[in-house]
Order: sequence, then C-alpha cells, then structure tokens
Amino acid sequence: MPEKNKKILVVEDDITMREIVVSKLNSFGYKVVEADDGKKAVATWTKEKPDLVLLDLMLPEMDGFTVLETMRKSADSKLANTKVIILSNLWSKEDIERTKKLSIEQFMVKAYHTTEDILEEVKKILSKS
Repeated sequence: MPEKNKKILVVEDDITMREIVVSKLNSFGYKVVEADDGKKAVATWTKEKPDLVLLDLMLPEMDGFTVLETMRKSADSKLANTKVIILSNLWSKEDIERTKKLSIEQFMVKAYHTTEDILEEVKKILSKS
C-alpha cells in the first residue's frame, strides 16, 4: 500500500478521465487534489505542494507545457522539483522532447495506457521519493 501522506495533483480537463484516475488513486490511499484547467493547476500546485503531478497537455486557460514551465521556474524548490507524469494524447516527438527538457519522470499516452498502468507508474515514482 502507498504511504497515506503522498499527495497527487491530477490535472485533466476531461471529467470522465479525471474521475477514473482520481477514483483509482483514492482507492489506493493517496490524497488526491484536482484541477480542470491550466490556471487552476498552477494555483492548486502552489497551494497544495503535491508529491506528484499527473499533467495533461491540452488544457483550457493555459496548456500543460506552460503550466510545467511556470512551475519549474518557481522560487520554491519543492514546487520547482515536483515529480511529473505527463498523461496526454499529444505525443509527437517534439511534444515528448519539450516535456523531457522540463524534467518529467514519465510521458504516458492516454490512448495506450490503462488506469492500472498509470497506478503502477505512480507507485514506482513515489517509491523512489
């Protein structure tokens, strides 16, 4: 079982996808906070200081690239160094390279991964922290 004190921010504008992922993470005892657009993502990330962020790239208000770039520039080192998994259906070589330059842990294409895959990746990354 995961440590109960691990907090995960799920940033996803598709309500069905977000609910599925949040439900799965909650069922394993993680504390989950949510954001459905880029501006809320920055505000929630700053306020909640999660241990891990699951970040979509295609978001209203501010895209995931901008969210990630903004947070990586934070003066707060905990915020700037938060572990991130990109969960997106954007997966061009350029998209992947752009996010990897921003120090992400993993890039997962939603269309090719189940919630079980996502959970396994979350567990793996959080067990290293």
